Amino acid sequence: MKSNTYLTPPETDAMGNAIADYARTGKAAKLIVTSTMLDDDEMPVDLLFRGFADMPAIEQEALRLAQGKILDVGAGSGCHALALQEMGKDVCAIDISILSVEVMRERGVRNARAINLFDERLCDRFDTIILLMNGAGMMQRLENMPQFFMRMRQLLAPGGKIYMDSSDLIYLYENEDGSYDIDLNGDYYGQVDFAIQYKNIKGEPFDWIYIDFGTLCVHAEANGFECRMVMEGEHYDYLAELQLRQQ
Repeated sequence: MKSNTYLTPPETDAMGNAIADYARTGKAAKLIVTSTMLDDDEMPVDLLFRGFADMPAIEQEALRLAQGKILDVGAGSGCHALALQEMGKDVCAIDISILSVEVMRERGVRNARAINLFDERLCDRFDTIILLMNGAGMMQRLENMPQFFMRMRQLLAPGGKIYMDSSDLIYLYENEDGSYDIDLNGDYYGQVDFAIQYKNIKGEPFDWIYIDFGTLCVHAEANGFECRMVMEGEHYDYLAELQLRQQ
């Protein structure tokens, strides 16, 4: 992981520039996601501005379940924070993208902060923490999980809950006979790397993890958290609820 205070500067922030262009002009150029492990993909920028009615059922359920003082991690354009505000809920939206936070404020997110999740200056306690749009990927690698769950302990109020979604990439390795081609001696099969390009701005490569529910539970429980499946999506995706195990 980068330093605990890292923020993405505008000059290398491909995603933030795409969000800013779309928010201010109603259109954006192609946002290209590249990987050394997966095919290149184009992310529709308008997808980042969808309202509650257009969100997947998994995201809608997470927003319904969020209670009390809510932390929206990696909030992007602020679509989840705005939906929570419309429900009358109290939400703090954070992102490491300076440009994205500017857009959130312009769009009406009342409490938007450009701050890293691991920055000690973020010292509030929250009843709900949400990490959506494959938000579990923010942990980046399996070996980062102890640090992540330690941080969750610091930020969660007593009885607080985490809602995060992810996807199981096992389907990419399935053969016609139902067997799987997975290198058990290599990295975890859901471990990928990405780089994002927008116009002439190419962001730095970063690690991301798509974690299957069973593996998430193993690591959560090893770090003192209970893990529950809330719902499954239409294509190997799911929403998980995590909270500190009662002593």
